[in-house]
Amino acid sequence: MERMLATPADADIILRLYELRTEPLMRQARAWITGEWWPKTAEEFFAVAENPKDPHNAYFRQVTTYWEMAAAMVLHGALSAELFADCNGEGFFLLAKFSPLLEAIRERFPTFLNKTSDLVSRFSAAQQRYEAVLKRVDATRNSR
Repeated sequence: MERMLATPADADIILRLYELRTEPLMRQARAWITGEWWPKTAEEFFAVAENPKDPHNAYFRQVTTYWEMAAAMVLHGALSAELFADCNGEGFFLLAKFSPLLEAIRERFPTFLNKTSDLVSRFSAAQQRYEAVLKRVDATRNSR
């Protein structure tokens, strides 16, 4: 795919996405899902993801749907894929983090992180970012 220059509107969207990530509850949710929660099995994943009484269920839903929304903006042409990949790594981090469990997760949640997966498969900038993040996530997982 030909590389396109980002527009000022793309920059505005990137800045708005950043602003939304700084909301205090979103920061808490992101800190938990990226740093504290490392499910080793699909059962550990579903214990949170399928349990609305779990206090972290809302964090899980908030962060994953946020990044899927952002990826959908790229997929639908509202935002430059190259700019998005250059400025955002967390959605790729989540895909990498859950990659060992993805097949089992998608048996119950068929659309789980599908937009982020589509982004990686359709845009070389996203694929390159994902591959770099995947190496770091694998190293982190192995050190835990």
